[in-house]
This record gives sequence, C-alpha cells and structure tokens, in this order.
Amino acid sequence: MAAQELDTGSDDQTPEGRRVRELAAAVRRRRAELGLRQTEVADLAGCSARFLHTLEHGKTSLRLDKVLDVLEVLGLGLDVVPGRGRIEAVGGEPDAGAVGDAASDGGPS
Repeated sequence: MAAQELDTGSDDQTPEGRRVRELAAAVRRRRAELGLRQTEVADLAGCSARFLHTLEHGKTSLRLDKVLDVLEVLGLGLDVVPGRGRIEAVGGEPDAGAVGDAASDGGPS
C-alpha cells in the first residue's frame, strides 16, 4: 500500500481533523520521498519511532516541540497564517499585536 493511502485512523470530518490528516500525509509523503524509514527519521529528530508513527497516522494531540523537530529533519516547515478566527477583537478590527499581522508583513506594525 502506498504511503498516501495509509489510513490515519481518524474519521474526524471537522476542519481541525482535516488539517491533522493533511499534516500526517505531508510527513509520510516527505519521508517516502527522502527514502527514509520511520526509525531513521525518529533517530534524527530525537523522538521515538512510535511518536513518528503516531504523527503519521493523524493523532490530534502530540507534543508540538517534537512535531517541529520531525518537520525540521524532513525539511518541512509550519507557518502560522491568518485563518478563520473564532474570536474577533473589540470593534471587529484585528488586534494590532496579533500573530497574523506580524506574519503578513514580516514584522510589527
């Protein structure tokens, strides 16, 4: 079975669930492109092969520091971009100190 066809073990159809599955698939795909085994990536990232397996199968609650270590080893990054927020600033205007503002123009306003 191809790496992209692996079941993530999650039937979560929420936007969050879809994003987790996309991340899992990207990690699996990149590892396969590099021709690396899970144990090799895990050793390089300083985590267990079990952690990498869990990440690649879409577990929704994982340690972010370890996820970032795996992404770095694979030459992948994680970007924070403006999205659909659940909370708006008072008056409906974005907060000047919001993460999305700094990321959009490369620095603080």
